[in-house]
Amino acid sequence: MADDEKNEIEETEETPEPAAEEVSETTETVDEAPEAEEAPDTVSDETEAEAPAPEAPVKKQRPRRHIPRAARRTRTKVKREPAAKRKPITRLAKPESERGSRQERRGVVVSDKGEKTIIVKVDVIKLHPRYKKVVRRSVKFHAHDEENTAGIGDTVRIVETRPLSKTKRWRLAEIVEKAK
Repeated sequence: MADDEKNEIEETEETPEPAAEEVSETTETVDEAPEAEEAPDTVSDETEAEAPAPEAPVKKQRPRRHIPRAARRTRTKVKREPAAKRKPITRLAKPESERGSRQERRGVVVSDKGEKTIIVKVDVIKLHPRYKKVVRRSVKFHAHDEENTAGIGDTVRIVETRPLSKTKRWRLAEIVEKAK
């Protein structure tokens, strides 16, 4: 039994040794990998053929981050088949609707002193996004009044239009209610 125990002890002692050798081999291959990048420039083809092949698996080298444009692989584009017959260009008649939706506002005339111009005060009521409180704001718009029909205190409807002057971008659409 003493011989069996000695054999078991020797076997257990031998098993850690190959693991240590494998570790040293892997570290050597890791250490050799950076040298392998520099070696092809200096080593000739004859010495490479004479060198014995390593038994341990060699770690793959990472591709370089920057590859010159000439060395990059190219992907070919798929070509379409040309159409057998071209379609004729057809022009469709423009629809007879307005170009876009214009904004409309309703407010009270504050001033009518300008020639063909009124100033309309529009009250804007919004809910505050965070505090949920009703916030009241007012905005004044200069509007074009062709016939000078609107007076101070009138409730009017104005419509967005093209720029008519430096400040006028609105036009009087209708007088909703006359002032008393």
